[in-house]
Amino acid sequence: MPIQERKDIRNIAIIAHVDHGKTTLVDAMLRQAHVFRDNQVVQERVMDSNDLERERGITILAKNTALTYRGVKINIVDTPGHADFGGEVERVLNMVDGVLLLVDAVDGPMPQTRFVLRKALELGHRAIVVVNKIDRPTSRPSFVTNATFDLFIELGASDTQAEFPIIYTNAIEGKSWRLPPAPFSTSQPLEGDGIDLQPLFDTILSYLNGPLVDPDAPPQMLVTALSYDDYKGRIAIGRLFAGRLNRNQDVIRITTDGDQFKARLATVFTHQGLERIEVDTVTSGDIVAITGLPDIFIGETIADPVAPAALPPIRVEEPTVRMVFGVNTSPFTGKEGQWGTSRKLRERLYNELEQNVALRVEDGASADSFIVSGRGELHLVILIETMRREGYEFQVGKPEVIYKRGPNGEILEPFEELYVDVPEEYLGAMMDMLGTRQGQMQDMKHGDNNVTMHYRVPTRGLLGFRSAALTATRGTVVTNTLFAGYFPMAGNIRQRDRGSLIAWEDGMAVTYGLRNAWERGILFIEAMTPVYEGMIVGEHARPDDLEVNVAKTKQLTNFRTRAVEHDTSRLPPIRRMTLDDCIEFINDDELVEVTPQNVRMRKKILKKDDRQKVLASLKKSE
Repeated sequence: MPIQERKDIRNIAIIAHVDHGKTTLVDAMLRQAHVFRDNQVVQERVMDSNDLERERGITILAKNTALTYRGVKINIVDTPGHADFGGEVERVLNMVDGVLLLVDAVDGPMPQTRFVLRKALELGHRAIVVVNKIDRPTSRPSFVTNATFDLFIELGASDTQAEFPIIYTNAIEGKSWRLPPAPFSTSQPLEGDGIDLQPLFDTILSYLNGPLVDPDAPPQMLVTALSYDDYKGRIAIGRLFAGRLNRNQDVIRITTDGDQFKARLATVFTHQGLERIEVDTVTSGDIVAITGLPDIFIGETIADPVAPAALPPIRVEEPTVRMVFGVNTSPFTGKEGQWGTSRKLRERLYNELEQNVALRVEDGASADSFIVSGRGELHLVILIETMRREGYEFQVGKPEVIYKRGPNGEILEPFEELYVDVPEEYLGAMMDMLGTRQGQMQDMKHGDNNVTMHYRVPTRGLLGFRSAALTATRGTVVTNTLFAGYFPMAGNIRQRDRGSLIAWEDGMAVTYGLRNAWERGILFIEAMTPVYEGMIVGEHARPDDLEVNVAKTKQLTNFRTRAVEHDTSRLPPIRRMTLDDCIEFINDDELVEVTPQNVRMRKKILKKDDRQKVLASLKKSE
């Protein structure tokens, strides 16, 4: 049978910048398609099932669901909006035939929108532009649609791709319009507009094509995601490009290296709502799940035993940042974590490679250290936080960029496109900060009391930039980054200009000792916090490090003195450091100690005398 289009299926991905409402829109689509029972209690942002996603308000893992509208099954993939999770984006876009590009009715297309849209256009996907949050008083639909069209042209969209339909939505209320609603338009609204999401559903069916399939060809399925079930084992998820797959069918598993292994499927599933439905047969064009292959990995092909043919493997951009993970060597090791040995750490990191296709792990210089490379700082921070919550304790070093050699042997480093939105009063401070980090301004636009700047900055210049920028602008700056590529080295970049306050001895921090330390800088810990020698307890006001005795107590003479001694209210507020803050703060000679209960910073060499000997030997060698 020749290749034909399946009219009863649409495979789409929803792509957008962080916090533009794509997960909220999916919620509304599922509700209006009656995926949930009328009396079913459904939490908000139902697709953000990961705790970290809910806390940070971003989508980290791509997830798929399905609904049925007018007899057509619509498979929906909710994709991450942050460039650091581009590995998720690149592999799931292989499963779909079109995209919904969601843009904010005020902000318009943003940097992360560029990244995901560029990938979709390169694959030839057509897009429906959805202007969300149209109910906001400051909405500017004309500006947003014009800016979106300019973005399509800038990214090299074809004539067909640039003639995209536009739908205006209020995802929270589940309403959509084909024309801008009042007061943004004086045109008579079209029939059915502003009631529900019917205009959006109708546009999906009329504009986006169904998958092209050959149902009688030998089966071919590309594995793009993995899941796990305690009873069924490893579950492989992907799109079936040709043929059919049946329960208990014999297949060939083709690895990314081309090796072939005989296997047998156990069960096959399709998606409906948020559930997997077990069926006897799945047909080409659908996004399906299979079990029975315990050794399956992402990027592999499930093929016919008689005529095995591999599909093109998933291409993912190389990592740009790496960190050293190691066994925790602090005096508190083993007190707060369940898993802390090198064997457990190695096992967990290498298991992560099965699903995290953009990650790289290799053995470090010693048996208890590992080099983990990712697409950006946030990519690695999410892995660290996930492992911490699973009960692992370990230590990580300062992030560093990954260099490459150019065609003529020159050293190349990764650069980022940085977009900064800052109040005019802090413009000078931000430009000075980016200038010292070898940033090159590409564009500047003045708005209402705000300035939007576009810089090209070396990735190493952005390590630790976020916290410094928030401090310099009193928390008012908004930054977004996009990987620009590898370019020649930009020169020296000044590192952190303040030193650390370091605990002098083991003990318990008390108010008297902390007050003396506070006079020298900014504190990170409170009274009654256990400390050890070499632990970082604050930021020094000067460039050099300073040892402080936070466990020092005042000579006690009577009961009243004892009461004052432990009165923590007499200390000024401390700076509470999150995991992200700690990783941005540390220098090359410092580490972050990560446990399920605490995140601490420390010197690599804990003893003061040992640190001074190393420093003296370095100066002597110079």
